Amino acid sequence: MATVSQSDLERRKQISVRNIATVGNVIEFKQAFNRHLHYTLVKDRIVSTPRDFFLALAHSVRDHLTSRWIRTQQNYYEKDPKRVYYLSLEYYMGRSLTNTMINIGIQSACDEALYQMGLDIEELEEIEEDAGLGNGGLGRLAACFLDSMATLGMAGYGYGLRYEYGIFAQKIVNDEQIEEPDDWLRFGNPWEKSRPEYLIPVHFYGRVLHDESGAHWVDTSVVQAMPYDSPIPGYQNNYVNTMRLWCAKSPHNFNLKFFNNGDYIQAVIDRNYAENITRVLYPNDNVFEGRELRLKQEYFLCAATLQDIIRRYRKTKVGEKTIERNSFDEFPDKVAIQLNDTHPSLAIPELMRIFMDIEKMTWEKAWNICTKVFAYTNHTVLPEALERWSCGLLGHVLPRHLEIIFEINARHLARVSELYPNNLDKLRNLSLIEEGDDKKVNMANLAVVGSHKVNGVAAIHSDIIKKTVFKDFYEMTPEKFTNKTNGITPRRWLKLCNPGLSDIISDKIGDDWVVHLDQLQQLKQFINDPNFIRDIQRVKQENKMRLAKILKKELDVDVNPASLFDIQVKRLHEYKRQLLNCLHIITLYNRIKRDPNLSIVPRTIMIGGKAAPGYHMAKQIIRLINKVAKVVNNDPVVGNKLKVIFLENYRVSFAEKIIPAADLSEQISTAGTEASGTGNMKFMLNGALTIGTLDGANVEMMEEMGEENIFIFGMNEQEVGELQRRGYNAWDYYNSNVELKTTIDQINNGFFSPHDPDMFKDVVNVLLNHDRFFVFADYQSYVECQEKVSELYKNPLEWTRKTIYNIASSGKFSSDRTIAEYAREIWNVEPTFDKLPDPHETTKPIENGDKMNGKNSF
Repeated sequence: MATVSQSDLERRKQISVRNIATVGNVIEFKQAFNRHLHYTLVKDRIVSTPRDFFLALAHSVRDHLTSRWIRTQQNYYEKDPKRVYYLSLEYYMGRSLTNTMINIGIQSACDEALYQMGLDIEELEEIEEDAGLGNGGLGRLAACFLDSMATLGMAGYGYGLRYEYGIFAQKIVNDEQIEEPDDWLRFGNPWEKSRPEYLIPVHFYGRVLHDESGAHWVDTSVVQAMPYDSPIPGYQNNYVNTMRLWCAKSPHNFNLKFFNNGDYIQAVIDRNYAENITRVLYPNDNVFEGRELRLKQEYFLCAATLQDIIRRYRKTKVGEKTIERNSFDEFPDKVAIQLNDTHPSLAIPELMRIFMDIEKMTWEKAWNICTKVFAYTNHTVLPEALERWSCGLLGHVLPRHLEIIFEINARHLARVSELYPNNLDKLRNLSLIEEGDDKKVNMANLAVVGSHKVNGVAAIHSDIIKKTVFKDFYEMTPEKFTNKTNGITPRRWLKLCNPGLSDIISDKIGDDWVVHLDQLQQLKQFINDPNFIRDIQRVKQENKMRLAKILKKELDVDVNPASLFDIQVKRLHEYKRQLLNCLHIITLYNRIKRDPNLSIVPRTIMIGGKAAPGYHMAKQIIRLINKVAKVVNNDPVVGNKLKVIFLENYRVSFAEKIIPAADLSEQISTAGTEASGTGNMKFMLNGALTIGTLDGANVEMMEEMGEENIFIFGMNEQEVGELQRRGYNAWDYYNSNVELKTTIDQINNGFFSPHDPDMFKDVVNVLLNHDRFFVFADYQSYVECQEKVSELYKNPLEWTRKTIYNIASSGKFSSDRTIAEYAREIWNVEPTFDKLPDPHETTKPIENGDKMNGKNSF
């Protein structure tokens, strides 16, 4: 049985006076908890497991969501606002329990109720599985955006896929990454609600017939899309929006032909083949070309979602009656669709197919509506990450869509020819089709042509795509291109994960910062307040001690909480340059070995992140980090001066513990390669100082806080471009820098892998001969900048002042600000910022069946 622990008692002491629960709420919650334990789980306290207690808690919390959820849908039905549909193949939601309790304002009541029942709420929170339906930043951004749309009172819907297996669980065995399936649904998901009444058919394969009435896609294979809805609560405004995830279902329980012939196994296999579409999330290795399953996933999302959007659009209200819209003239006024990267760009030809083949619109009218409805967010400038699909594969799986794409391209190139007569370079660069032995559809180009707005996700990124990836498109239609710098939700990434810091901020400036993050600017007036400085230092140290206990429990490593916590957590990729961090570790190690009496600021360097299973170089980097860690951590000469830890199985719930404890945030990608980053914002908001290049959102972070409060090193984007043009020779840096040469020779000669001296020769070969990300070029600047970090850390007062300045300058990086900009400048929607009535307040009756059907429509 889960019992109250010392940590729970300490946590309860942190609950501020603002959030003390009322007696009535506590009694009501205890009753709900026991009711679910008995009637939902069919257990009593004697035989219940901690998981049973978690599920009873989750269902009790969901009870508080349900009336708000229905009320929100009723409100949208009554007001018929323009709805925003966010299409994303990834949603990295993490856990929902604590976030939900905070957003609907019942955390203290739940905490007190469980305490009175002798249960440890922290233990129960740890039981919840992360909903890891994303690889990293793109999926986590989508989750933050849904939170902000609900908090701003917008009619926002997230559409994605309900993967049976999310991002793999990472195990480190013999210093190598081993992938294990993330069976996150094995114990069920208490937050979701299936909606079989909205089952939707999705077609694949077949052939296309043309006659006088138009095109007909026939002889298709059908897979059913089953929607599962999860509530997305806004922050204490009683709005609860919907994330709808599609699950693939076979159209028949069994193929009766096989079943009647006695081939039971074949019948089941055929059913499973259809349902494989949503079986697993593809790891982000940026190479999906030729993978039919991935293509089917992308289309499955688009086809099911667009049918659902049209169903909802058709239903409208005139007076007290629900009627069906017969015209699509209002469609752009009622629908905005945001494509989160290129993955859902098949929505463009799919909507054209629906309009022309089913609704019998002319091409001109259909295209006019489509381009007003769609907008596209680009998330990368790396060439290999821009999706391209073989025309052969696309024509096999989606023959009608390939025809439509060819027609879009033909009409588009006709306009290009008018603007740029006899310019073959323009035609080639602006075409949706890349010619060659295997013709390919450039999905990013399709998304640009079919959208009325195209945005990057940081100021520098938006400028780069105008100058490089979409240079010709920008010159042709500059009005399409805009910037929307990413943001993070302050609910999860400060109030939830760092309650100690949240409370001392609220004590100084009140609670409104949770929804108006720019109010953190007020903290700058306390930058010399000795009491506030001590409070900031105390909270940081408590967070570091908490993380140290977790690392001891989960990884069995001892860390010194007084050391500088130097942290780099993100997806493993060469452009993010975990290798540069590793070279610095080896450099520090060599300095200590050369002079054991060297005065050095003790550091605990933590690196975490997952490598795509097929990404050999990324997996080798993980292996190298772990091999280096073993040497460093077991060398008695080093002692507590330097500790290296690889954080196994980094995920959202782990990030919520790691980020508040960080002193230094590593954001060291090659300038011009990171679109934005959101981890950098989370660290900044939680009071870590940043060491980084002028890349992604680091540039705007520096503008907000001032360059004296951030550690910037290395080449900027222009200097990287100049180095590329004149030619990069890594050997020049290797031969001219003694410390760098020593580290590379150690790696190459097996110093860190004595049982297999050739283990990392491929890593060294890449660094010396094929490094697209210029690790050596920034090495010396990085090492010198790290020396400045150590020097500042010796002065706790000055370090803390910069910490406060970082926190106080974080207001721009709220996803609330980002979503408000999307709403006004792309979607033509005005955030309401209002609050719906509390659930206990009376509302108009909905007992009439017909009225309820309309008003309660999801």
